[in-house]
Amino acid sequence: MELLDVLILAFSFATLLFLGVPIAYCIGLATIATMFLSIGAVPALTTEAQRIATGLDSFALLAIPFFILAGQIMNRGGIARRLIDLAKALLGMLPGGLAHVNILASMLFGAISGSAVAAASAVGGVMAPQMEREGYDRDYGAAVNITSATTGLLIPPSNILIVYSLASGGVSIAALFLAGYLPGMLVGAMLMGVAGYLAVRRGYARSGAAISPALIFRRFIDAVPSLTLLVVVIVGIVAGFFTATEAAAVAVLYALILALVYREITPADLPRIFLDASATTAVVLLLVGTSVGLSWILAYVNIPQSVTASLIALTDNGIVIMLIINVILLTVGTFMDMTPAVLIFTPIFLPIAIELGIDPTHFGIIMVLNLCIGLCTPPVGSVLFVGVGVAGSSIATVVRPLLPLFVAMILALVIVTYIPELSLLLPDLFLNR
Repeated sequence: MELLDVLILAFSFATLLFLGVPIAYCIGLATIATMFLSIGAVPALTTEAQRIATGLDSFALLAIPFFILAGQIMNRGGIARRLIDLAKALLGMLPGGLAHVNILASMLFGAISGSAVAAASAVGGVMAPQMEREGYDRDYGAAVNITSATTGLLIPPSNILIVYSLASGGVSIAALFLAGYLPGMLVGAMLMGVAGYLAVRRGYARSGAAISPALIFRRFIDAVPSLTLLVVVIVGIVAGFFTATEAAAVAVLYALILALVYREITPADLPRIFLDASATTAVVLLLVGTSVGLSWILAYVNIPQSVTASLIALTDNGIVIMLIINVILLTVGTFMDMTPAVLIFTPIFLPIAIELGIDPTHFGIIMVLNLCIGLCTPPVGSVLFVGVGVAGSSIATVVRPLLPLFVAMILALVIVTYIPELSLLLPDLFLNR
């Protein structure tokens, strides 16, 4: 590893980020600056262009724009309201019932849409006024919505797991999707545990009396068309009926038909939906392309190998090394959005995990869960900003009620990190690995 290369890469990236340059341009310009030193000016520009082009030339990446479009349709298609009604029928009678409803609805909607921001917006937009009317503190309601919205990034289908598959060199998307279920549900259960404790301590009321089984059944039937999307996508991928990309296209068609049947959107709404999905896709794919170039220069100057050797020289205790990696990723997630973080740090930390005997699928879930926590933290937590905006709160006042929920998420992270069976049980069971 050339020390000067590393210093140029780190300094140029940090400087551009501090100046407020968009993250994709920070990555691309820092990469080119480092390439100038390593391979020369003309080869640097040519190599960067080639890396971006080849990085985006991937059939698996086509799943991302399709899932983004499906999420945009679902966000406007009345699906959130039906999932909230189902969650309220199941959990509304518990102490602090609306907090539990918010968590379960966010898990379901986030899983269906594949977007934490969409879950925070759609579910929070409905739940925030209800929770405030029933006596819940506004900041606490926002905190519950913010943290629970991230569970959908673990429960498939999930765009960020597809990005990790690309960054890792081809870890099975089907295995990653299956691996996310139990950790995602564990995070949701931990958040519900905190919500139940706080409800009893603060005297939050139940949202209503116990609902009859007949009404629960009717709410379930009403939500079945939305929930069926999860079954179609996951069963189709695992059974080999279609690839993740084809599943994403099926998700778009299914979500569009469902939204039109529900009459929540009209054909006149489609141009705006397509435009919003295209803008989001452009941002994500530009990040992917520039990050592939960054991964190339990282490998060229042997940074992953050097980091691996340094950590293993520091200690040969796998528990300690994974603790260090978790702390680094938690810190990174505070300052960097999830997609570039996965693309940058997967090539650095995955070789260490493999050296320790950690399954790449398991490590992917660890990394995503780490960065999910970062989405809820200032200064760049996108879900934090959306959740605060929807609730009409402020970052300064919502941080305190977030703390016990952060503790629950970090405890879930520790469990997922050191109990690999939680992530690997379903992939091993259904994929016969």
